[in-house]
Amino acid sequence: MTPVARDLRRTATDVEAALWQRLRNRKVEGTKFVRQLPIGQHVADFASRSLKIVIELDGGQHATSATDAERTRLIEARGYTVIRFWNNDVAENMDGVLEEIRRTILLARG
Repeated sequence: MTPVARDLRRTATDVEAALWQRLRNRKVEGTKFVRQLPIGQHVADFASRSLKIVIELDGGQHATSATDAERTRLIEARGYTVIRFWNNDVAENMDGVLEEIRRTILLARG
């Protein structure tokens, strides 16, 4: 999965790039996130390894995707908390998305 993850990093969408700029360098609650992390047979859009948080961004192709629920289940089975956002939420409500990420981080820290 590592070559797939590398390719996904090189071909990030505008929305992924925008969120990455807000997550990188521990900008949210001092939490380190990485992009395109292989987890089992899947590649998470963003993840905090230490807090076991995965952030997934979904475009229109995911609106009726039956595989997303299974993908989430498999990632959660590895101990991760998965939070999902629609691409348009990131584009139109970045502050709200970041607040939800902050809440998830604080919950993970206990």
